Amino acid sequence: MPELDFAALRQIRAQSPDRIAEALATRRRRPLLGADGKLFIVAADHPARGALAVRSDESAMANRYELLARLVAALSRPGVDGVLGTPDILEDLVLLGALDGKVVVGSMNRGGLRGATFEMDDRFTAYSPRAIKDAGFDFAKLLLRVNLADPGTARTLEASATTVSESVALQLPIMLEPFMSTWQGERIVNDLTPEAVVTSVTIASGLGTSSAYSWLKLPVVDDMDRVMAATTLPTLLLGGDPSSHPQETYASWERALSLPGVRGLVVGRTLLYPPDGDVAAAVDTAAALVHQSDPAGASASSTASDAVGPTVSNSPVPSN
Repeated sequence: MPELDFAALRQIRAQSPDRIAEALATRRRRPLLGADGKLFIVAADHPARGALAVRSDESAMANRYELLARLVAALSRPGVDGVLGTPDILEDLVLLGALDGKVVVGSMNRGGLRGATFEMDDRFTAYSPRAIKDAGFDFAKLLLRVNLADPGTARTLEASATTVSESVALQLPIMLEPFMSTWQGERIVNDLTPEAVVTSVTIASGLGTSSAYSWLKLPVVDDMDRVMAATTLPTLLLGGDPSSHPQETYASWERALSLPGVRGLVVGRTLLYPPDGDVAAAVDTAAALVHQSDPAGASASSTASDAVGPTVSNSPVPSN
């Protein structure tokens, strides 16, 4: 893992918070898509919705310093195009110098926390489209869980449609992650049958005043050919929950990545916390799948962050 100056990061947050805006304003940007038209995004918006577990470890993502080190290591690898996160994560990363030359996706998060009585009232609790645009980021992301038996879904659909329309007005690409969901006892469970995923695709595709800037983020399920036949929108594959059998996971991604309309992967815990602990190897394997075994040649920013230094920024750090 890289050596990072977390003491300086803490000092900036406590004493010079204006440095966050300065770092965002001077961040080096890149085109959304590289030469091969593919995207490989590392996701890190799980903690903000209380999802800290990785396999059997219920608090694997609770250590923020370890998570940041893993993210910086992942972002330094060739073929990794960018990162998805909530404001707290992305602001730490920009202060650490890890976002230069990367596609940055602002997560709007979800208010319907797991296990809450209001779980299906998925109002947005993080970025807005305007805030993402003002931060100089490249992409918005929202989660859309549709539960036909829960009235909270109506508010969620309305808020999602409004957000898509706001993104269109700002010419901001927006990534929609839809699921058909049901209550099973006191738990919400996403239906991952091909029929349900197709239904979620059709609902999400019609949200807002225009679909011009809409992308989809979809799970890899059985019969992905049928799923991808349901949309013309550019689609990124959801990596899914971590598995103890990474080779099977990689094989399923490889098959789905070959389908028309699929533009790449958005993966988080599976790669950041691989079973063998080797983040670089896991990320390199996924990057090769996305960029067809030539991640360095395909990525528009393959050399932009090959070496992320241990300092927070080039500006002086407060002494206390």
